[in-house]
Amino acid sequence: MERDAALEAVFMPVQPASTFEETVERLGSAIRLGLLAPGAKLPPERELAQRLRISRSTLRQALTALVQSGHLVSLRGRSGGTFVAERPPLAEAGGEPLDQGAWAVLDYRVAIESGAAVLAAERGEEAQFDRLEEWVKKMAGELEDFEEYRRIDIRFHIGIAEAAHSPRLLSAMTDVQAQMSDLIALIAHPPEVLTISNEQHARLLKALRKGDGARAAKLMREHTQGTEHILAGLLPAPVAV
Repeated sequence: MERDAALEAVFMPVQPASTFEETVERLGSAIRLGLLAPGAKLPPERELAQRLRISRSTLRQALTALVQSGHLVSLRGRSGGTFVAERPPLAEAGGEPLDQGAWAVLDYRVAIESGAAVLAAERGEEAQFDRLEEWVKKMAGELEDFEEYRRIDIRFHIGIAEAAHSPRLLSAMTDVQAQMSDLIALIAHPPEVLTISNEQHARLLKALRKGDGARAAKLMREHTQGTEHILAGLLPAPVAV
């Protein structure tokens, strides 16, 4: 593959806090921008993992997510490999962009979710945390059924706001989850993406049980940022006017 400054930026090392999601964003954005043209072959898996400085298992998860979303195709055999799809989704006019309105929703989510996590760590009761754990387990069993997974996911996040014991925050969480559903519906949801997301839920719950508000807020930010990476990688940018 011919190398230039733009392509070198695509394959720079990924930040460790969100390796899977940032890899999806990096490659998805490169496809959308034409830096990785339709039909282009990606570097071999070992080389690509080394250049991004991520594990091969994480790389495989990201590539699988992009294959299932229609951005990449994987071919076997001597001439096989991973290639950019000839017609990646949302490449044509009419795709919903991740515009300023969408980023306003994402910013709103950060404020509400992070605040809820801090207060839930301070005020949450064991019975409430037990319910959150039940939802994490249920989501783990619904990785092939996004609609059911998302229904439980919404309940999990609203449950964090309930554990914060703030009626106003609970109302805001319900509102932000409704707005996020509109955004999330615009992208594919392969099991790889849902698995990573639910692993983050489990780590967040551990911090809540320990009463560690600072860590809970940090983990929640990583969780919300992961969604931002996925959306940024798979949705088109707004058209300049």
